[in-house]
Amino acid sequence: MFPSLKGGRPAAVVAAALLFLATACGSGQETAAPASSAPAASAPAESAPASVFPVTIDHKYGATTIPAAPTRVFTVGLTDQDAVLALGTVPVGTTDWFGGFPGAIGPWAKDELGSSPVPTLLEDTGTGPQVEKIAALKPDLILALYAGITKEQYDTLSKFAPVVAQPKEFNDYGIPWQEQTLRTGKALGKDAEARTLIDGVEAKFAAAKAEHPEFVGATAVVATPYEGFFVYGSQDSRSRTLTSLGFTMPSDLDKVIGNQFGTSISRERADLLDQKVTVWTVPDLVKDVETLHKDKLYGDMTVVSEGREVFVGESTSYGVAFSFVTVLSLPYVIDRLVPQLAAALDGDPATKVEQPTS
Repeated sequence: MFPSLKGGRPAAVVAAALLFLATACGSGQETAAPASSAPAASAPAESAPASVFPVTIDHKYGATTIPAAPTRVFTVGLTDQDAVLALGTVPVGTTDWFGGFPGAIGPWAKDELGSSPVPTLLEDTGTGPQVEKIAALKPDLILALYAGITKEQYDTLSKFAPVVAQPKEFNDYGIPWQEQTLRTGKALGKDAEARTLIDGVEAKFAAAKAEHPEFVGATAVVATPYEGFFVYGSQDSRSRTLTSLGFTMPSDLDKVIGNQFGTSISRERADLLDQKVTVWTVPDLVKDVETLHKDKLYGDMTVVSEGREVFVGESTSYGVAFSFVTVLSLPYVIDRLVPQLAAALDGDPATKVEQPTS
């Protein structure tokens, strides 16, 4: 994760801030994010059968009933727009995370956007969703699935439209992409379409795993050089991408991580980085790799000497897709990540793990 955002602040730090600062600050609004004051036009959604509605969806703060097929969807969740797009609706507004993409629509989702108007882009830097600007867009559904909104923020947003908050079964920002897609499908009255999308992506994972039996059972970890060594836990979406390819996480990873998506580990626990393969997300594919390899503790590990590292540039489209982990971004990632993992695990330290060219 950790691509630089405005001001150079790592995105994963911002994601953590959204969780922890939002809890501390309640539903305060941002004041500086540019946004249109007029409601953005949304592309016509493919209407779900009227008989599907109303639908009720459980979440962290209770249950929300959606009375009719939504046509003006705002996504508070940082990656929720992808499932909405995949199911045939263009959101009226989205929440910025990494920056760099108009409307927070990555290249993996441009086909689904088509010629429709780009969603209005709002920001949340830790003080909560911009409630007044969201209300001005006149949404009839607000999705906050890959999110960490507080109860106070949920109550405030619910005054303007039905809000589907993050599920209680997972950590904040911990919803699996399958569950994100299913809940979005239910909210839009498109359960069957959602399951079909999931089946397609899972088939792509299965094919990659079958083609690379060396992945199955191999230990892996995802890390980034933030405040030393930052390691992601098993409930983080990036880690789930690896386990879906057959890899396993270190047995004591979550004991070290605790009840969060990841943490900076002590140098005494740097052994967590010495796995069959270590995937690094880095701001700079030259300088940061050199810095890591010059670190005596990490540079002397077997994972380094045997060339079993994969590096992903955080600010590239591939790097952002790797952190998005959605029904639309995953096929884009699998096509790029699998060749890197295969090169890292081919048994020859001299094999160069190439960066994707596009």
